[in-house]
Amino acid sequence: MPEQSPISIAFLLFDGITQLDLMGPAQVLSRLGNTTVHLVAKDLNPVSTDSGFPLLPTATMDGVKTADILCVPGGFGTLDVMKDTRSLDWVRDIAATATWVTSVCTGSLILGAAGLLQGYKAACHWASRDQLAYFGAIPTAERIVFDRNRASGGGVTSGIDFGLALAARIRGEAYAKFIQLSLEYDPDPPFASGSPDKAEEETLRQYHDMVNKFAPDRNQIVQKIATDLGFD
Repeated sequence: MPEQSPISIAFLLFDGITQLDLMGPAQVLSRLGNTTVHLVAKDLNPVSTDSGFPLLPTATMDGVKTADILCVPGGFGTLDVMKDTRSLDWVRDIAATATWVTSVCTGSLILGAAGLLQGYKAACHWASRDQLAYFGAIPTAERIVFDRNRASGGGVTSGIDFGLALAARIRGEAYAKFIQLSLEYDPDPPFASGSPDKAEEETLRQYHDMVNKFAPDRNQIVQKIATDLGFD
């Protein structure tokens, strides 16, 4: 196999992150070969996840100034990140020179808050997708969305699909297929309940109840954040 060009990847970590938003693409993209992966937070303290266990950052924002790929995961903690000047500044700084500016799930709202999606199509978790419009983005109901050097995955598990699609853009389709096989990624879900179009009404109600418990008035909060940041 010929020598591969080096690639650096920076994932943003924050309290309240959905760990699979991070782990899915990280598992795929770490196999690109000649790759350095940074898990970046404000400091090196453990970061809480929505799964009940912490993640350890490998680098701080002060320590990572550039990356070939910026990837921003989502989770309920995105609301605090969208209001945090330091985090948004870091995202903007990395994006300014990154080859790829990417996100998974509601991480695209952070890219939007940083002003990086104006006029770009973008994916997001289905329950928050429309909120992208508050930041001038074009909400797109697809599992993977590419628009110039912006790439985004929809909700949570789409991060694996997103990672493979991005790997194909970087190393070629044959190499992406090799990664897929090495991970035995051959999904065959036991239930047809993975989207609001397929889920039963009671399942949808339970989901909305959960969101209202952990992030009440989320839509209004995101809209206010956009207004406060100067988006029309």
